[in-house]
Amino acid sequence: MIEEMRMQGLGVIDDAVLPLGPGFTAITGETGAGKTMVVTGLGLLLGQRADSGAVRAGASQASVAGVWIVPAEGTIADIVADAGGELEAFGESQGELYVSRTLSAEGRSRASVGGRAAPAGVLSSLADELVVVHGQSEQLRLRSAAAQRDALDRFGGAPVAKALEAYSVAFARWRELDAEIADLSENRDRRAEEADRLREALALIEATAPEEGEDVVLTERAERLANSEELRLAASLARNAISSEEGEADASALVAEARRNLERATDPELAKIAEGVADVGYRLADLALQLSAYLADLDETGPHELAAVEERRAALNTLIRAHGSLDEALEVWRTGSTRLAELDDDGDRLERLQAERDDARADLDAAASALTGVRTEAAGRLGAEVTEELHALAMPDARLQVAIREGVESAHGRDDVAILLAPHPGAEPRSVAKSASGGELSRVMLAIEVVIAGTDPVPTFVFDEVDAGIGGAAAIEVGRRLARLAESSQVIAVTHLAQVAAFASNHLSVVKSNDGAVTASSVRRLEGPEREAEMARLLSGLTDSDAALTHARELLSLSV
Repeated sequence: MIEEMRMQGLGVIDDAVLPLGPGFTAITGETGAGKTMVVTGLGLLLGQRADSGAVRAGASQASVAGVWIVPAEGTIADIVADAGGELEAFGESQGELYVSRTLSAEGRSRASVGGRAAPAGVLSSLADELVVVHGQSEQLRLRSAAAQRDALDRFGGAPVAKALEAYSVAFARWRELDAEIADLSENRDRRAEEADRLREALALIEATAPEEGEDVVLTERAERLANSEELRLAASLARNAISSEEGEADASALVAEARRNLERATDPELAKIAEGVADVGYRLADLALQLSAYLADLDETGPHELAAVEERRAALNTLIRAHGSLDEALEVWRTGSTRLAELDDDGDRLERLQAERDDARADLDAAASALTGVRTEAAGRLGAEVTEELHALAMPDARLQVAIREGVESAHGRDDVAILLAPHPGAEPRSVAKSASGGELSRVMLAIEVVIAGTDPVPTFVFDEVDAGIGGAAAIEVGRRLARLAESSQVIAVTHLAQVAAFASNHLSVVKSNDGAVTASSVRRLEGPEREAEMARLLSGLTDSDAALTHARELLSLSV
């Protein structure tokens, strides 16, 4: 429940604190005092779109803060934790949730949840778990088929929820298969062309039989063959400088002479140096052998080898141009067979998918029938219980029906749910959107919520002038129903009727004052004589009329 809400700089409200708490809270006040700002402020806390026009004239920003008492574990706690916020400890199984929203005059908005900055979308997620707001817009929404279906599903409870979940799974499966078949059928020519291209590519790769890294090796080989004479001369000169076959002085002979001279000496230090010189001699001999092998390899190349290498490179370049690189061509070779088998299997695959879709359609039909069945059963009960509530709400001859007709198949089922109202005896039930006046629609909405609350309790209901268009005995019954709803949920109602406010366990008044320049409002909790005076004002516009005060006391006694 909402424990407290504070508003600053919002509309005509300068600074006001609303002590709310459990039960039924009625909010009253003179026209223009800012009662609707209470609903506006609550809407900001619930993530609704921020309008800079709501910022008080002359103020740089408006702010709204609220404190909710929520379960310490569950969906709400998870949403807060995901946003990085925390709940303050409040008893063993509950916590206090602090939420705030700030709106600048320039239109910028900031929100915080559990002490951490959060996007407005987090507030909207919390709103789905915390509050149901009813106002003129919700009365209009009740005219929509989707809202009527949602109301029936809420009343239907677990049986409808279970059937709807089974239907949703079956519907998703059928749509998935249907989309896959459509894609396969529509793109059959494209897939056939892909198969032909892939078959040709695999044949060329197989005929070429490339090896990984072969293009790099051949490039180096071609470079060597193209410069063989220059390379032969360089290697030959280098080998002769190291080890000459013609008896000329070379590096190996000079190093050998140096080693012999050092080995004749008896100094241990020179002996160590002689070992190093010997190692150099061994290394020179090894290098001479490598150069001889290199020269031998060059000598073995025939006049046609360069042409053969270039021909092989040309074949590999054909693959490289087609696939981007030799590695990508080899990847096509490794995976192409599997893809080709899949493409060549399109005909058989299409038959298999169509068979699966037929099975999925049968499952969907069964799930749809089951959903229609539980909805039809719930519709009968909902119509009877709401009709009984309407009789108590000064609509003694009204009769409400919830009709289930076959509609367009969607993720919500195949049922077209329509709430029908026959307001007078002998009248044919017609859509509530066409047959109910504004006051009647308010009572229908309230009756539905009262009935649904018994099966699907909502933590907090907010009613913005739900009593519009009614009065007298009907208004008294509205007050009674709001009080009854408050037995299982927190109820907050903005009202202009004393008959409704009389049943509140907590009566708040939005009080207007005028300093000659800017109107400011504050909120006061009314008790005793102050409450009687406000009730008298609601009844007659006067706060000191004996008759009005007597009537006010009579109304208050009804709620005892």
